Amino acid sequence: MRRRFSSLHGFTLVLGSIAGLSALSGELTDAPTTVIAGPLRFEERLVLGDYGYAYGIASADLDRDGDIDLTSADTTNDLLYWFENDGHGRLSRHLIFEKDPGWFERHAIGDLDQDGDPDVAVVKNKAHDVLWFENSGVPRSDRIWKRHVIAKGSLPFAYDVTLGDFDADGDLDLAGSTYTGGNLFAWFENPGKPRVANFWKKHMIEEEIGGTRTIVAVDLNRDGQVDLLGSARVAGVVLWYENTGLAEKRWRKRIIDDKASLPTHGHPIDMDGDGDLDIIMAFGHNAKPTDKNTNHVAWYENVGAPGSGKSWKKHRVGDLPVAFEAVAGDLDGDGDMDVVSTAWGAESGRIVWFEQRVGTNGQPEWKLYDLKNPWPKANSVVLVDLDQDGRLDIAATAERGANEFRWWRNASGIEE
Repeated sequence: MRRRFSSLHGFTLVLGSIAGLSALSGELTDAPTTVIAGPLRFEERLVLGDYGYAYGIASADLDRDGDIDLTSADTTNDLLYWFENDGHGRLSRHLIFEKDPGWFERHAIGDLDQDGDPDVAVVKNKAHDVLWFENSGVPRSDRIWKRHVIAKGSLPFAYDVTLGDFDADGDLDLAGSTYTGGNLFAWFENPGKPRVANFWKKHMIEEEIGGTRTIVAVDLNRDGQVDLLGSARVAGVVLWYENTGLAEKRWRKRIIDDKASLPTHGHPIDMDGDGDLDIIMAFGHNAKPTDKNTNHVAWYENVGAPGSGKSWKKHRVGDLPVAFEAVAGDLDGDGDMDVVSTAWGAESGRIVWFEQRVGTNGQPEWKLYDLKNPWPKANSVVLVDLDQDGRLDIAATAERGANEFRWWRNASGIEE
C-alpha cells in the first residue's frame, strides 16, 4: 500500500484596528513596499496586522481552485484564519474558527476524512489539545468550519503537528511535539472515522526529551514508510524516528546531532541535489544574541543511508542571532538551494535570506541579505509561489512587538 503523508505546516495567526482590510472576508488592500535584498527585488505586503499574538502559518489549496492559500493563527485572541488567494497573490480573509480558548498555534493541512478536501489540524498549547477543522469543500461559503477533537488535554503544552500515514492503513494520522513542560513526542492514530470525538488512540514515541520542537512527517530513508524528523531545543538534539512498520515497536530512534545548541525549527529538503533528503535547521531560540556558537543556521548533509547512524555532516550556512525557523528553496532561479530564516529576538528580530554561491574553492558559500530588519519576534515562515509566476515567494509572521503576518513577492529573479 502506498504511504501517505502531509508535511504542510507547517508547519510550522485580531480584529481591532486591522491595517489594509476592508471587511472580514474582504480583499486586503495595502500597497506593496519594494525591498531590494541583494540580487533580488521583493514586494513586501502586509497580510494582516494587529494580532494579539501571531504564531503559526501553513499553505495549501484549500478551495481547490488551483492556487495556494494561506492559514494563520491568532493565539491569544482564539482565532484561526484562512486567506483565500485569487491566483495573483491578492488575499481575502476568512474564519476557520473563533472563540476557542487555549492558544491555537502551529498547524498542518491534509485530508483527514478522505473526502478530497484539505482539512486543518491545529494544537491548542495552553489547553493541551489537538483539534481538526473539517473543510466542507466550499470553505468560502462557510462562516466557521466544523470542529473535531483529536486529543483533549492529552498532549501537554501541545506545540507542533504533522500529518502522515504512519500505520499504512490509507488514512492520515497525526504526530505532535510539546513545549518545555511536556517534553515528548507522540502520535495519534486516525480511527478511520475521524469525525468521532475522542476516538483517536494516542501512542507515545518518546518521553522526557527536553524542549521538543520540530516534528515533520517525511520518508527519510526512502523505504516507503513515513518517518519523523524532530528537534529538541533543551536536550540539544536533532533526530529522526525511523518507522519500522511494526505495530509494537514502530519507531527506531536515529540521532542526527546530539551536540546541537538550541535547535529550534527546520525542515527536510534536498540541499545538494543528490536525490536524498537533507535537513535545514535554525539554532538559537532564547539564546543571548552575542553567542555565535549557538546563533546560526546550518544544514545536515545526508551522506549515506540514514539508518547507519553515522550518515550526517553539518554545514554552517551563516550566523543569525536568535535564529528561529529555517526553510530552503531556489529563490533566485540559479538551480541551487537558498535559505530563508526568521530571527526571534526582541531587538534582533528580523527575516533574512541566504544566497548560495559557488566559492573560489568550488565549494558553496553563503551571503546574507535582510528582508525586514528590525522585525521583532519573527517566527513562522513558509516558501510558496503565491502569484503563480514560477518564483518562490515568502510568507512569515512575527509575534510580540510586531504581531503581524506579511508576505514578500519575489518580483524579479536575478538582477542584471
